[in-house]
Amino acid sequence: MRLFPRSAFARTVALIALLLLINQVVSYIMVGLYVVKPSMQQISSAVAKQVQGIVVLDQWLTDAEMTSTEKRLLAERYLAAVEVEGYTESQALTNGLADASTYNFLSNQMSQQLASSTEVRISQDDIYYVWIKTESLPGYWLRLRLDTFDEARFSPLMFYLILIGALSVLGGMWFSNWLNRPLKALQAAARQIGRGDYPEQLPERGSTEVIAVTRAFNQMAQGVQQLEQDRALLMAGVSHDLRTPLTRIRLATEMMPASEDYLAEGIIGDIDDMNAIIDQFIDYVRVDTLSDNDCENINYLVEDVVGHVPESWHTHIDVHYGEVPKIPIRAISIKRVLLNLLENAERYGGDKTLVETGYDSARERVWVTVSDNGEGIPAGQVEHVLQPFTQGDKARATKGSGLGLAIVKRIIERHGGRITFGRSQRLGGLAIRIELPSQKAVQAAN
Repeated sequence: MRLFPRSAFARTVALIALLLLINQVVSYIMVGLYVVKPSMQQISSAVAKQVQGIVVLDQWLTDAEMTSTEKRLLAERYLAAVEVEGYTESQALTNGLADASTYNFLSNQMSQQLASSTEVRISQDDIYYVWIKTESLPGYWLRLRLDTFDEARFSPLMFYLILIGALSVLGGMWFSNWLNRPLKALQAAARQIGRGDYPEQLPERGSTEVIAVTRAFNQMAQGVQQLEQDRALLMAGVSHDLRTPLTRIRLATEMMPASEDYLAEGIIGDIDDMNAIIDQFIDYVRVDTLSDNDCENINYLVEDVVGHVPESWHTHIDVHYGEVPKIPIRAISIKRVLLNLLENAERYGGDKTLVETGYDSARERVWVTVSDNGEGIPAGQVEHVLQPFTQGDKARATKGSGLGLAIVKRIIERHGGRITFGRSQRLGGLAIRIELPSQKAVQAAN
């Protein structure tokens, strides 16, 4: 489990959130020390003076030469004037003492100011009451109504802290997103180039470092595109120049006397092989674009390719179709992939070939597997045979340019898919599996 985010956006937001948290904690402590604490001290001082007055009155009434009725009336008038109520322990419990909470901070403050052990409780109902019990008045609880002690007075402070925190985080997210937007565009453009598509020049905006990277990327993309175009033009020119003399040789061969038919057939066969090699060269350098994509059902493409294989092939092809959704693909290119895989099975496999299709809903990928009952390819040579102009050990003396699987790999990667090699569980030979992303997966990647 990673504790720290990896993306620049997440790291920036995390840094802002951490700094904001520290700022909020410091602000809360400062407000508590210099705003809340002095206010509570003032409240406790005012209440202590009221209690001191009641204590002095109690002592005076004890020593005064008055009747008990007069003393009671004087005490009641004084308590009504200062808005203080006196209760015994049982009366206090009946009138809400049990629901009051003890405040140690206020208890300590009152104990110091009254010079006697004092307990302070506060009941927080619709009306705030302060309950006070001091050793100077044993057996009694004093209850004071505090209209000024309102928790709502502190709610603007909490609202302010929460609002500032939320605005700071949102502002940091907006700033990080604005800062990373050119990088996201750069990432998307790089993926397009990796698939063989060349986007428009990226706008140079953002910080100076991002502008420099964008400018270098635009220059690189332009250079790669020009190089690709030059290579395609060169290959087209070479293939055109080669086909002209090959055509003349074929015409000359067909005019050879009947006594040399065996020689003419060999020359014509070599010419056909050279034309096939040239076609492979052109297929390899062909650049398809995203605009060529159409939503197709790959089962129909498999059926079309299998239905048009040459009758001269010795392998027997079985097809097992699975339920697959339509996917965005270039139909001509995928047909070329399927034909190359079938040709590979015909050339290097046995007498049986199995084509299977299906859909992996968990990974949102459509797959096609072409298996044969041949000897297969050793695991150590898989990367080797995927390179252009290379062939497996068994095919070194056979015909071809070694571009078949390289073309397959190139086309599949341009579609955002992948190709894997394995051992067929049904036929025992080589199993080549290609996977192509669904439309939902392509949209998520873009």
